[in-house]
This record gives sequence, C-alpha cells and structure tokens, in this order.
Amino acid sequence: MSASGTPRPDTFDIHLFDLDGVVTPTAAVHMRAWAQMFTSFLASRGVAEPYTDEGYFAYVDGKPRYDGVASFLASRGIALPQGEPGDPSDQEAGAETVCGLGNRKNDEVLRMIREDGVEPYPGTVAYLDALAADGERIRLAVVSSSRNAEEVLRGAGLRERFEVVVDGNVAEHEGLPGKPAPDTFVHAARLLGGEPARAVVYEDAVAGVRAGAAGDFGAVVGVDRGVGHRALAEAGASLVVSDLAELLEPRHDQKHDQKEEQA
Repeated sequence: MSASGTPRPDTFDIHLFDLDGVVTPTAAVHMRAWAQMFTSFLASRGVAEPYTDEGYFAYVDGKPRYDGVASFLASRGIALPQGEPGDPSDQEAGAETVCGLGNRKNDEVLRMIREDGVEPYPGTVAYLDALAADGERIRLAVVSSSRNAEEVLRGAGLRERFEVVVDGNVAEHEGLPGKPAPDTFVHAARLLGGEPARAVVYEDAVAGVRAGAAGDFGAVVGVDRGVGHRALAEAGASLVVSDLAELLEPRHDQKHDQKEEQA
C-alpha cells in the first residue's frame, strides 16, 4: 500500500529507523514486559478488566515509557503521581508512581534481553546491506523512544551500522518531546546534516508514523508487525510493507530491466 507519486525509499540520502519492531523484534519483548507489569499492577488494585494487546497498541506502542504508562492508566481512570525517573521499581518499596511502574517494566525488559539475547530481523539486515552498497552518500540513524537502544543495538551486533542514535536518553537531555511529536526524528536528520525533506522514516507504530507525517519527511515507510496496513496508512505512512525485505524487490526488478536494455 503506497501513496501515488511517493519516491522510492532508497533514493533518499538520510534513513531514520525506529528500533523496536523495525530493526529488532524487541517490540515483542516490550509487549510481554508491559503485559506482565500491568497485569500485576491491575491485580493489586483489584481491577477486573484485564490488560490486553489492544490496550498496548492503543495507549502504549511507540510512546516514551512514562508517557505510555500515563496514557494506559488514564484509559482506566487510574490516577497516580508522576514521580521521578529515579523512583524505585519494587512494588514493596513505597508508593507507586508513573515513573516507578515504567521502571518496573524496564527492569523486566533488560532481564529478558540479557537472558535471551537479541536477533535483528533478517529482512532489515538485508536492506541495511543494500543501503550500505550505495556508498557514502547514505546516512543512517536509529530514532527510538527506548532508553535501552544502545544496549539492544550492541546485543544485535548492529551498533556500528548507525552513525547516530537518538533514544530516550538523548530526548531527555535535549528536551525533545517524544513520538508522536516529530522532534526526535528531525533532530536525528539534522545531526546527519540534512533536513526532513531529504530523509525517510521507517516505523512500525502508529505514534511513530504520525511523528514522521507531522515532520514533513520525504517519505514515511510503515512496517506492519501487527498494527495493520490500514492503520499505518491512515496515520500517514506513504508506503506500508510487512518487512523491509520487500523494498529490495524493486531494486532487483530495476537491475533486471537494465540488463535487458543492455542486451
């Protein structure tokens, strides 16, 4: 599904990749960690309505961690103090806060990553290889709401592929609002020496696609890992694929056509 007249993604110089769900399948790890944390929290509050994957996609997916906690709690009419980033994650350590719940979820994610490792999507690695073959004009960045992006990239063996990483830590340091605001993507593009019009955004979350659409980027590629092609297109994706390997097919067709013309 693509918008008419959208340039091919590989014609852009600057490529901005979300991490979880685009480069690595850690979105599934995050989903499990969110489910574990919220299920335990709701049970402790005596809330009968269970936490579901639909709640994740509607209120949490793609947002900075604490924003996701606050958004989901608001959907259930639960009010907690915001707290501070250093709040304890241990449920028994004191009064629960939004930050404390977010930290509890993060502890679980790190445990899963360290115990199970991280394998990148093969299609994404193949696409990164193809971009690298285009030479030095191609500039790559990861733009993630996660504060663990550096650790995940190192665990996946991909850190050296990306010149710039703008994660939750950078966003906090620079005072940048998180997705669906476009600021983190815009910041990454400028760190790579270009304006949004010269860049393409790759995102699997509705909030991330909205960020790309709001930033007037040259193209926004939605990667459907479960949200749905229609939802990503309606959020502003100019092209939607199920895997980045699909973006390699036109390259192959183009080369085939060139060979036929030469023959």
